[in-house]
Amino acid sequence: MSFETEQQTSDDSRRPRRRRRDRKRHTGRNLLLGFVAFFLVVGAVAGVFAFNLAQSFDSKAQKIENVFPDESTRPDKAGAEGATNMLLLGSDSRAAGVDEAGAGAPTDQRSDAMMWVHIPADRKNIYIMSIMRDTWVDVPGHGESKINSAMAFGGIPLTVQTLENMFDTRLDNVAIIDFEGFKAMTDALGGVDVNVPKAFNTQQFAFPAGKQELTGEQALAFVRERKAFSDGDYQRVKNQQVFLKAILSRFLTAETLSNPVTISKLVDTVSPYVSVDASLDAGKVAALAVGLRDVRASDVSSFTLTTLGIGTSADGQSIVLRDDAAIADIGDALKNDTLRTYLQQSAVASKP
Repeated sequence: MSFETEQQTSDDSRRPRRRRRDRKRHTGRNLLLGFVAFFLVVGAVAGVFAFNLAQSFDSKAQKIENVFPDESTRPDKAGAEGATNMLLLGSDSRAAGVDEAGAGAPTDQRSDAMMWVHIPADRKNIYIMSIMRDTWVDVPGHGESKINSAMAFGGIPLTVQTLENMFDTRLDNVAIIDFEGFKAMTDALGGVDVNVPKAFNTQQFAFPAGKQELTGEQALAFVRERKAFSDGDYQRVKNQQVFLKAILSRFLTAETLSNPVTISKLVDTVSPYVSVDASLDAGKVAALAVGLRDVRASDVSSFTLTTLGIGTSADGQSIVLRDDAAIADIGDALKNDTLRTYLQQSAVASKP
């Protein structure tokens, strides 16, 4: 056999092997592309679902115009790019006065819950800071007063201005939730397990200390009560944080998040009890939802703004004394998006 014939035979024997290797390469590549395509489709579906939910929220939640003070009075926009700061106000009634409060008009409304929500740029955590409503602060144009009186003096814009001045940090969004919304949220989730920190009774319900499942009516009584406690608002704020963490623990689970029916029902049920600033539209809500898709209850931390205890104002009011050093430190942490580090060092935050 000639060399040429031997070479041809040898080449022919290699061809099936090469074809097999090529098929393996193509199969591996196609499998990889298949996985990539699958996750792209899942991501697209999740994005569309989040946007549809956001549009539902957008159409049912009440919009408040002009919640922010004049631009000349606000801190500059410099700070941690991508971080979000939101003011969450809880009220016993989302009355018609919300529109007047948004316009900056004096109102008889006062917030029964005031929380600064910080979402860092990496979207890996949510931080919720409660502010005692009787904290004695400087209300621009009105001197020193309880912080929740800012709403009565000048509506939401003055409340925002008071807080932004305190922390030298801009708020990006404002949301007001009627406490009836807590009731609706609880029922939409089929009840919520709450670890009651301190036993107490209301006119309707008894709350023994320890873990128990609350219905919507019970949840509403739980977050509103303050007269049953010797320290009044201090314990009410703690209970509101406990309830909020319980809601998040119930909601931020694979079981709930993977159930479109439950999520849709929750959004549809709660949205009518929520008022938001005009900039918090469907697109922004959807973007936040997608950005926070991996956050679970263990990634949520809550704490109360440190104070110097209870005192008495010059005109005889019982007030909560502000801690200027703590306010300055938290303001720096908010601006620099280092709240995680601050809380680790101060050990004031709690998790579900």
